[in-house]
Amino acid sequence: MLVAFDFDGTLSDSEMTVLLGEQAGVAGEIADITERAMNDELSYTESLRARAELLDGLPEADVAAALDGVALRPGAADVVAALRAADHHVAILTGGFERGVERALSAAGVDVGAVVANRLPTRDGALTGAVEGPLVAGTKDDALEALAADVGVAAEETAAVGDGANDLPMLEVAGLAVGYEPKPAVEPHCDAVVASMADLRTLFERRDLL
Repeated sequence: MLVAFDFDGTLSDSEMTVLLGEQAGVAGEIADITERAMNDELSYTESLRARAELLDGLPEADVAAALDGVALRPGAADVVAALRAADHHVAILTGGFERGVERALSAAGVDVGAVVANRLPTRDGALTGAVEGPLVAGTKDDALEALAADVGVAAEETAAVGDGANDLPMLEVAGLAVGYEPKPAVEPHCDAVVASMADLRTLFERRDLL
């Protein structure tokens, strides 16, 4: 089976753009935009571009300080490792940023089969205020279906775990849609809802994935 996770708010309890916003002194504005997007009040693409613009000029050293502080939430590494040990394909599909995901996985001592994430380009040692990558305008359903085709599994042999409105496309096409403390706009589209990594592991055990 292919199991795809969102990152910010799911595998991690942090929000990368907010961490970056703290370095830039605009955390409150970014948090407001993020919350509107997660509740489906603003398109994810629109919100991501707006947040990136607020980070224009942030020095690379401050970017590193923010993203190097990203960590997996307690219990997440154990769930990922257990899925891998059970021969499932594990992927991370996130509108967040490659560096933060890779740092968190490395610090936790786990890896996954694929990471589909965005990037913040720099020029002259600072962020440009732009954002690029497959999940700026692209959607997670397309990414999930492409990964499923790559590993040779059908849509019904996939599971997706997420919390926000930008996760809805992959939750709607996955064979098993799991909401991790999902936002109100997301919960009705979930087959199951969990509030902790322990709950998620129990759910996977009951579904005979572990």
